[in-house]
Amino acid sequence: MIAIASGKGGVGKTFFSISLATALARAGRKVLLFDGDLGLANVDVQLGIMPPRDLSWVIAGKALLHQVSVPYAPGGFDVIAGRSGAGGLAALPPTRLSILAGDLAHLAKSYDYAILDLGAGVDRLVRIMAQPCGTRIVVATAEPTSLTDAYAFMKVSLSDDPSCDLRIVINQARTSGEGDKTYHTLAKACETFLKRTPSLLGTIRKDKRVLEAIRAQTPIFVKHATSDAGMDIEAIAARLMARGTPAE
Repeated sequence: MIAIASGKGGVGKTFFSISLATALARAGRKVLLFDGDLGLANVDVQLGIMPPRDLSWVIAGKALLHQVSVPYAPGGFDVIAGRSGAGGLAALPPTRLSILAGDLAHLAKSYDYAILDLGAGVDRLVRIMAQPCGTRIVVATAEPTSLTDAYAFMKVSLSDDPSCDLRIVINQARTSGEGDKTYHTLAKACETFLKRTPSLLGTIRKDKRVLEAIRAQTPIFVKHATSDAGMDIEAIAARLMARGTPAE
């Protein structure tokens, strides 16, 4: 189970989650993408799908978690969609959230990778949903607010689980060199104050085709597999598969 977090919204976290799921599926892995932003879900919007059932059915007791999973053929993976604007989902008590996270961990055993697109911030909802994930990928950009919020997420993650595997992805970098520079800024803060240095999983270069893919509501690999961003994400997926993830 891999949690995709950012701390701050608007850094391309959901785009990365979708793209990583697609890249892993293209490499022959069985993948589940779970929309863990329980109040502002938008994976279904970015994919241009309208699942007959979503997470709200599970919360209401109308369906089991595996029953709301739907195949997304263009990407080759399965999706569990959230419900955008459903305040009731975001207001779930901690005990109910923990049960949901446990159910997801059980379902994840049927897949090679289960990717959780977490909500922005470091509130209890985000922290509880991240608990079953041994690996947590933090997406950040060069913006100071993004770096500050990414650091905050890593701080609470280590507080909740000192053994968690933290990795960093720098998004929207003008060049790979700029991505390295941004990473080192964030890594230095972690090393100084958290006594941990999360590894750099990769940099995604700024690419106009990303916006085109989002507007077309389709993964970037469908039309722009050889774009800069597409190749960067495939390289990230390859590193992830090569290094593996900690046993749950």
